[in-house]
Amino acid sequence: MSETGAADEGKTNISVSRGMAGWLRSNAVSLAFTSYQTGQLFLVGVLPSGSVSFNQQNFSRAMGVCWQPGRLYLGSLFQLWRLENMLRPGELGNKAFDAVMVPRNAQTTGDVDIHEVGVDRAGRVIFVNTRYSCLCTLDLTHSFRPIWKPPFISKLAAEDRCHLNGMAMADGAPRYVTAVSRSDVLNGWRERRHEGGVLIEVESGRIVTDQLSMPHSPRVDGGQVYALDSGRGQLIRIDPQTGARADIAFCPGFLRGMALHNGHAIVTVSKPRDGTFSGLALDGTLKARDADPWCGVLIVNLSTGDIVEWIRLEGHIGELFDVAAMPGIACPMSLGPGTLEIQNTISFDSDVRPLSSHPAGEA
Repeated sequence: MSETGAADEGKTNISVSRGMAGWLRSNAVSLAFTSYQTGQLFLVGVLPSGSVSFNQQNFSRAMGVCWQPGRLYLGSLFQLWRLENMLRPGELGNKAFDAVMVPRNAQTTGDVDIHEVGVDRAGRVIFVNTRYSCLCTLDLTHSFRPIWKPPFISKLAAEDRCHLNGMAMADGAPRYVTAVSRSDVLNGWRERRHEGGVLIEVESGRIVTDQLSMPHSPRVDGGQVYALDSGRGQLIRIDPQTGARADIAFCPGFLRGMALHNGHAIVTVSKPRDGTFSGLALDGTLKARDADPWCGVLIVNLSTGDIVEWIRLEGHIGELFDVAAMPGIACPMSLGPGTLEIQNTISFDSDVRPLSSHPAGEA
């Protein structure tokens, strides 16, 4: 799509800042972001013509997204998807796309409210299991395999006690997580939205700070810890030793989802939903600034706190969730499950190898 254009048959209008295409090109990156409200995965890049491309596919309740070179993981309503780039080096899809992401596996987890997703140094997929208040990995037999829970959670139960939601990976392991509260009862976090949000160090279980409001998406970069203090609408930096918080930028919407790339934070903002997201400090700040909330993606310079580029969605879609940076990819597209396109798109390794040459257990 160009600088402005209609998506989803006119139901949602997507506009971008004037410099968006140039920023993507100069930073050698494309983006993936999700809307669980409408169940869609968006891939954003720059077409050979120089215009911004938006490719969207339907994945029920699309949430956490994680990019690994040539591979995209996506959490959804009851499955965790693995999408692979089917192109060989030098190939293009439809004469324009240098990555064609095809769903190759969907691990069934059941509805565990998968939030953020990461990959550890051993290649294991790690995800935030919000419904059961823990971090998990995939299991061949069961819905999931728990690997960590906050010290204050006394039992793994389908009760979303603290609203564990964000995970920062560092050095190939989960380093920090965020939760809306330290509640240990059914849906207890819902009464603690205004304050008491925590950043937790995974290895020690230490509460780094409990002075946040509905925090999300912790990230580690260059020894710095960044997070979204969503109840206040602030992108923040947190001292990992003292827990001291420093505001970097106010963003006009409910923040949830962040990727770091080349000194920038790429964040998603949503229009506050009645109930869960209403009555927060964010509401007062928007009113004081005489501003309406956005739904979109903002790119923030971490040094200055300036919002340098943006994507805005208006109309049918009012809430986004996660975002991932895809370095080295200029213009990606994906195929959606259940589409005619995926039925008719077949690729294979043309080298015929005898069975004896396959490693044991290779699929």
